[in-house]
Amino acid sequence: MGLLAATLLWGPPGLLLTFALHPALCSSAAPTSGPPHRDYCVLGAGPAGLQMAYFLQRAGRDYAVFERAPRPGSFFSRYPRHRKLISINKRHTGKANAEFNLRHDWNSLLSHDPRLLFRHYSSAYFPDASDMVRYLGDFADRLGLHVLYNTTIAHVTLNKDRQAWNGHYFILIDQMGHAHQCSVLLVATGLSVPNQVDFPGYEHVEGYESVSVDPKDFEGQNVLILGRGNSAFETAENILGVTNFIHMLSRSRVRLSWATHYVGDLRAINNGLLDTYQLKSLDGLLESDLTDLAIVKDHEGKFHVTLKFFLEEGNQTADTITLPQDDNDNFAMRVAYDRVIRCLGWNFDFSIFNKSLRLSSGGEFSKKYPLIKASYESKGSRGLFVLGTASHSVDYRKSAGGFIHGFRYTVRAVHRLLEHRHHSVAWPSTEHPVSQLTSSIVRRVNEASGLYQMFGVLADVALLKENATAFEYLEEFPVQMLAQLESITGRRAGRGLFVINMEYGRDFSGPDKDVFFYDRSVGHTGDAWQSNFLHPVIYYYKGLPTEQEVRFRPANWALPRPTAIHHIVEDFLTDWTAPVGHILPLRRFLENCLDTDLRSFYAESCFLFALTHQKLPPFCQEGYLRTQGLMGAENLRRRRVERGLPRGHASVGRHREDGGQGPKGGPLVPGPPLQPLGGNKEEL
Repeated sequence: MGLLAATLLWGPPGLLLTFALHPALCSSAAPTSGPPHRDYCVLGAGPAGLQMAYFLQRAGRDYAVFERAPRPGSFFSRYPRHRKLISINKRHTGKANAEFNLRHDWNSLLSHDPRLLFRHYSSAYFPDASDMVRYLGDFADRLGLHVLYNTTIAHVTLNKDRQAWNGHYFILIDQMGHAHQCSVLLVATGLSVPNQVDFPGYEHVEGYESVSVDPKDFEGQNVLILGRGNSAFETAENILGVTNFIHMLSRSRVRLSWATHYVGDLRAINNGLLDTYQLKSLDGLLESDLTDLAIVKDHEGKFHVTLKFFLEEGNQTADTITLPQDDNDNFAMRVAYDRVIRCLGWNFDFSIFNKSLRLSSGGEFSKKYPLIKASYESKGSRGLFVLGTASHSVDYRKSAGGFIHGFRYTVRAVHRLLEHRHHSVAWPSTEHPVSQLTSSIVRRVNEASGLYQMFGVLADVALLKENATAFEYLEEFPVQMLAQLESITGRRAGRGLFVINMEYGRDFSGPDKDVFFYDRSVGHTGDAWQSNFLHPVIYYYKGLPTEQEVRFRPANWALPRPTAIHHIVEDFLTDWTAPVGHILPLRRFLENCLDTDLRSFYAESCFLFALTHQKLPPFCQEGYLRTQGLMGAENLRRRRVERGLPRGHASVGRHREDGGQGPKGGPLVPGPPLQPLGGNKEEL
């Protein structure tokens, strides 16, 4: 069918007919005669979509972002309803290191432009949501990202084709009936469907997305809030000073972020209701399964909470329905309410995706999140990746993958995976001599933001080269994909590897635990494995773990059981640079794993090693034997004079143009053996 005819068919009012016929229409269409093709399609111009667009643009890839609103960040133009973000904007850290500062900047996206840091857009520690909208708009404009605004994707389906990268193309139909075709689909639409619970009387409940935000509308009222997350407490905080009282009802206990270390739990900025409850100032929190309850409206327009089975006894009027207080005059919710507000969070919008994509097929998060692998690729459709908040099922309630300061790094990991899969660009790495292994690890655990924010999810990997003389360093690799590292990155791991991860103590957090318990902090290196706060953990493997080992790893372990493991003791300043407490134990661990000496030496010590040992430490092999000979040292000059050696006998303190080689390319042979002297070996 020609494009003109297709446009007429898909234009209003034939859009519904299009959805029914489109799979049949596109199954016979060749890519060359079908809709406009792009290698990458990104759904949504929120933070995750723009972050992926940036990486695709920097790599010179063919892509487009589809956004239903006229500007980026449409979610933040409305939410949170009370306009206060819970992502911190820490503008000062006392350090100039840009990577370190991103650890405490929870709003900026990654880019090469220093002007596009969020600290330039707000001075507030908890910024206003309108500042985020302005920031995202500038991010897209200044970087020239390819965003198609006012384009609502109404339906997504598959067109199988053996010539396609993944064996099929993704066909996107917009609100005008126009089709768009792409090889890889990157879904960054977030969570946008309010979560609802079906129970009798639900029609009387107001939703968080529509309830008034003007405190005057709640003057002197009794309010019941359903839910116990940040949106529920944010709503309560807004009206706390004008209501008679607020009751909050949910099936789960309140989870405090400072107790769980999870940024999505209740933050301190919203917890005023906890004070008034604990200090017995009328407000209160209750636990009950909402599906067991019902809400009835009396003749005065007041709302009463009852049990669902009371309504199932027969047809009754609102005034004759049995209430719990009829049997129990101490029932906690026996008062009538003027307002009932639902604040139960959000779910992913599955409605636009054809069943052929198999985006949701059951599981713990099948309603809230799409089912994806640890690589963020859909379990049902190869080439479909979920980014941003909607990808949080990978680390739900464990790390920061549902928030900007976390998913900016998981988006980069997905991009690196795609670069290798479709463009043969290996995962970025740097290669160093093994003598620099300790310093490389120390630098990353003290500076890296992705490692710090996505603890237990993204980890650095040091791949050992032949004979462990050098290593390749890969940053922020998804640890649950460790068994597939070689196929994902294009790097070889046959000589052994170290995995550098950040972890909390396994028994440190939780709603039933006192996180301020006495002696909660560990300060002695011998007890480093008992560290409670976030700290680096280094795993050593002689070879890549298998997929089965990763899948059936010990409970609460981020990785399979390693050949050896080392905890760097927690530090109050999160500064792991103490020579004795942090660096020395780490170096000794690495030396034991590699069976080599990783210390740094002065040239004099290397010279004496060459005379007295068959195997030199790596530092001496890389420096002394392979470069200019010895660095100038007064002790060596004095010994040469004492032993009557010729002035030009050895290359002491002098650069050799033959690279340290003898007259016929043979090794430079020092003079007669010197007796080793004690105390001449010094560590740097």
